[in-house]
Amino acid sequence: MSLARLCLAYLRLRLGTTLLNVTLIATGVAILASILLVGSQLRDRVQREIRGIDLVVGAKGSPLQLILSTVFHLDVPTGNVSTAEVAFVRNHPLVARAIALAIGDSAWGYRIVGTEPELLEERGVSLAAGRLWQAPMEAVLGAEVARSTGLGIGARFVGSHGLGGGFAHTEHPYLVVGVAARTGTVTDRLILTSLESVWRVHAPRTPAAYEGQQGEVTALLVRYRTPLAAVQLPRLVNARPSLIAAVPAFEAARLLSIVGLGLEVLRFLGALLLAIAALAVLVALTNALSERRADLALMRTLGATRGLLIRALLLEAMLLTTSGLALGLVLAHLSVELLVRMLPEARVSGLSGLAVASGEIWLVPALLLLAIAAAAIPAVRLYRTNLLRILAQR
Repeated sequence: MSLARLCLAYLRLRLGTTLLNVTLIATGVAILASILLVGSQLRDRVQREIRGIDLVVGAKGSPLQLILSTVFHLDVPTGNVSTAEVAFVRNHPLVARAIALAIGDSAWGYRIVGTEPELLEERGVSLAAGRLWQAPMEAVLGAEVARSTGLGIGARFVGSHGLGGGFAHTEHPYLVVGVAARTGTVTDRLILTSLESVWRVHAPRTPAAYEGQQGEVTALLVRYRTPLAAVQLPRLVNARPSLIAAVPAFEAARLLSIVGLGLEVLRFLGALLLAIAALAVLVALTNALSERRADLALMRTLGATRGLLIRALLLEAMLLTTSGLALGLVLAHLSVELLVRMLPEARVSGLSGLAVASGEIWLVPALLLLAIAAAAIPAVRLYRTNLLRILAQR
């Protein structure tokens, strides 16, 4: 009988204890791997979304809310920016580019964003089909919007007032003229159109904005002209009575720190479970050693060396640990994928259970070292025990 088959036979003999140890290890691994998976994707997503945006200028309010609503499209806007303030920002010598956004309507739960063609260039968005809008009430669908709705070039739809789905703007239907290629960013879940489209839809309620006239916008995505702008421009914007300047890098770090606190608690819980699992493996191996002393002594008489018996003990610990590790990783990815499919909030965040976090690789050597540590004490006891004397006493 091979060493591996012998170890498997011993594990089957103590099936209840084996399943308990594997479950403990799998639970700890699942928690840690899920945290690594979610944390790494959130960090990558945040960094990808804010890339190229030095400053966001919007109406007075919370800077974090401004970033969440205009960069990540996860919150409601802080208000509108007047045409005079838009001109102030765009004409400032410290500003290289200011892309306007007009947010306020939605369709099928996806946001309709009035903007300028420069936004697609800035975000690296190309078209999978069709063309950009060239007239009011033409729209480009994000890849996820097109996939979930089944709409294509030439289709028409109407938006609903508000981001939660209010009354329908039936008198102003949109025409789909393009579908954006998938980018893995929030753009996949947006419906992009011109600023004039948004102004026209809301013209009955805001008469000043209509047909060729400049209306209010929700925010401006700003790129600095010089490094000096990072020091001066936010201060100058905040000095305006109706404007606030939010630095995406700063607010993103703040957001990650808030989310990271909860992840740290879960990470501690996962590490604690793994420590308990290692202790359980140690106890199981120690008890198994005591129960199998006669069997081990018989094996010695049949020619097995101490080294072989110690390797069998280590292999047993490795089988328990690797089984728990494999099961835990599968559970982690399945749980994240189920979370994404069941919760719209998780779907909007762009999480995926199919991704692989770089930190997961380190779980393998860490768990193997944990298995060796758990088997170390029983192995030392086995080495020091005179098994032949035990057999002679029987």
